[in-house]
Amino acid sequence: MSIELSRIRNLVEDYGVEEKSQLTVGVLGSHSALEISYGAKEEGLKTLVVCERGRETTYTDHYHNLFDHIILVDEFKDMVKPGVQKQMRDLRTIFVPNRSFATYVGYDRIEKDFLVPIIGNRKILRAEERYEENNQYDLLDAAEIMRPNELDSPKDIDSLSIVKVQEKERSVERAFFYASSYEEYKSRAGKRIEEGVITEEDLEEATVEEVALGGLFNANYFWSPLTDEIDLLGFDRRIQSDLDGLLRLPADEQLQADVDHQNIEVGHYGATMRESQLEKVFTAGRKFVEACKTEYPPGMIGLFALQGVLTKKLEFEVFDASLRVPGSPALGSTSPYMKYKYGEEVGSGKRIGWELIRAAEDGSLREVVT
Repeated sequence: MSIELSRIRNLVEDYGVEEKSQLTVGVLGSHSALEISYGAKEEGLKTLVVCERGRETTYTDHYHNLFDHIILVDEFKDMVKPGVQKQMRDLRTIFVPNRSFATYVGYDRIEKDFLVPIIGNRKILRAEERYEENNQYDLLDAAEIMRPNELDSPKDIDSLSIVKVQEKERSVERAFFYASSYEEYKSRAGKRIEEGVITEEDLEEATVEEVALGGLFNANYFWSPLTDEIDLLGFDRRIQSDLDGLLRLPADEQLQADVDHQNIEVGHYGATMRESQLEKVFTAGRKFVEACKTEYPPGMIGLFALQGVLTKKLEFEVFDASLRVPGSPALGSTSPYMKYKYGEEVGSGKRIGWELIRAAEDGSLREVVT
């Protein structure tokens, strides 16, 4: 049985927070822990990171200055153990969900066992998976946001399409591939199954959609339930392996390479959008927030992203939604949009910090957590 919202709200009220120094911002040591913790500390909040043994040195050695508290676990899923949760609650922790948290800890544990307040909507996290009922595609449709045409079957492929399937060994990664016909689909899928990159079972659950052509823009937002206001933190693009390496080769070398590339995100860089088109991005963000309020009450809280393209018809077409911290450390220093609004550079961690501090000061922490 899922944890009731009222239980979390009562818990955060029991924290008895009256000033920001009493709050701790918690993160899982992967994906976006550095950017969140940097911004939180910049705003005077305490920070906590949960690290898995064997992959902790980035946080314990090289950037230990960002963390007031470090908890080591044998596996990330162990953070739902009662003793670990108690440590977090004793520190009055508000936890920030990221992709690694959702994947490694798992949706069932997050919804049923993780009795620590989360800034964000814990029940909406699983909607990011395209195989779930009422998933991100349903949310985009409910918001009436344009998205690529989804095919009923791989047999319907008759133009450049993308097959969205997860990796066999690393569920956090996606082994997407392209095909322009059913024969090409069978050939490329078969090779990946043979090489152990994907499984037949995961391929059965895969989504096939026409490729959205246009300028790539990952729009990063923050919605505040305290003010009912949406912020555009900025745009980024993704560096993907080994697609990025393949695209840097001359065209004739690409053809000769015969490489089955993958779209594994390994980095980010900032981008800006033509100013006259920004209203379309704000409109899409607002419509998405309103749809989430209906489909997953209390709705989208805090950070999220809509990844898409600006087409040659100047339409914002969205092909992916991130329903938690998108994870783009380049935003704070490369995006001008928050600076235009607030007069200073604002990244994901700082924006979360502002929300928590405001909520603590006016006694409304219960409104920003689930």
